[in-house]
Amino acid sequence: MGLSKKTTILFRPEMHERLAELAASRGMSLGDLVRNACEREYDLASRDERLAAVHALADLNLPVGTPDEMALESVPDLEGTMS
Repeated sequence: MGLSKKTTILFRPEMHERLAELAASRGMSLGDLVRNACEREYDLASRDERLAAVHALADLNLPVGTPDEMALESVPDLEGTMS
């Protein structure tokens, strides 16, 4: 759906500068940055957007070991070693 409503938001100069830098570092506009933040903070993402995110996570091919392998890689039990 296209953008059709406009809102003017006033920021302190230093906040505007930080947000503009953050948006630029992410390759997006300041408006996109603010819209994305609103969607995350106020849970405004549509059902389709949430489902797409779930599918994107499910499609990730991450190197995850077996439970035994993960146990060997975990931090050892330090109980009793600190006196």
